[in-house]
Amino acid sequence: MTFTTDPAVLVLEDGTRHVGRAYGARGTTLGEVVFATGMTGYQETLTDPSYAGQIVLQTAPHIGNTGMNDEDPESRRIWVAGYIVRDPSRVVSNWRADESLDDALVNDGIVGISGIDTRAVTRHIRSAGSMRGGIFSGDAASIDPDEQVRIVREAPQMAGLNLSAEVSVATAEVTRATGERIGNLAVLDLGVKQATIDNLAARGFDVHVLPQDVTIDDIRAIDPVAVFYSNGPGDPAASGDHVELLRAVLDERLPFFGICFGNQLLGRALGFGTYKLPFGHRGINQPVLDKATGRVEITAHNHGFAVDAPIEGEVESPNGYGRVEVSHIGLNDRVVEGLRALDIPAFSVQYHPEAAAGPHDANYLFDRFRDLVVANLETHKNA
Repeated sequence: MTFTTDPAVLVLEDGTRHVGRAYGARGTTLGEVVFATGMTGYQETLTDPSYAGQIVLQTAPHIGNTGMNDEDPESRRIWVAGYIVRDPSRVVSNWRADESLDDALVNDGIVGISGIDTRAVTRHIRSAGSMRGGIFSGDAASIDPDEQVRIVREAPQMAGLNLSAEVSVATAEVTRATGERIGNLAVLDLGVKQATIDNLAARGFDVHVLPQDVTIDDIRAIDPVAVFYSNGPGDPAASGDHVELLRAVLDERLPFFGICFGNQLLGRALGFGTYKLPFGHRGINQPVLDKATGRVEITAHNHGFAVDAPIEGEVESPNGYGRVEVSHIGLNDRVVEGLRALDIPAFSVQYHPEAAAGPHDANYLFDRFRDLVVANLETHKNA
């Protein structure tokens, strides 16, 4: 890998500027600047579709030492809008590596920046909140600073943005069960990760990954035993069609499990609101309390929005789905991290139980979903 001294600059919408070196592809990129706290797993982060539209800053200072391989991608490409690191590794030191991180960024056209004080940027975002930003490298780095700020301020804000169509599959894809088969599972692809598909298949589901614009008739057509909503980017308030589809699923009493974006959409389907967090939760070290067991899990997160629901006690669903409780709570800021419907077979969590490459504290949730589906099938068989 050859490192150059090509200039690059990170510009935030409030006029803050950080000058560094070009990393990855050259040019201009715009997006919401967010930080991810994972010290490992940058390949999984980069290929997580939930990061579409976002310029991701890695708080870990040294990135790229294990390169990139063909076995661990979470999806078909790198999805981040841009990439910010302090010290990119000059060498790749892993026997599984197929290419360097720098080459992977170039191949997927991802504009990045290195050599800046990422700690200072992180502290600024923690104080001021996530904001739009731009990376300008190569010839674009010499654009007039005022013009760069103007370009950044004209970029779309994440609030109100629907990005599902950008990350979803175009046609249905099926992964057969690797465990003892239970039945067909309809997965609405809002940005699903490969590790999620693998975990669901291991629990006995024939996993039908469906485009984000399917109808309830399309779901019925595969004769599903349950429905799953994946993680994904964007504002849940801008996904009204997905909420209405989910209400049709709930009306038919099909078992439902949602993660991350799917949790927010279940919240809206039940009748709760959602709101944008100041700087979100992103990383693999977020502590969450499971209220049912009292157990604290260390979990992987990637979300900038949250459900607005009472965190104590049972409440009635404003949309008529019976009793609902908040099942999981974030211990850093008391954010809703999970929902459980008590009168219909539906639950969700705000984090990523598949968590490749870890942590695995929350992987039991896939077993909980399988048990819910099996119990529902037994109930209908004996009815």
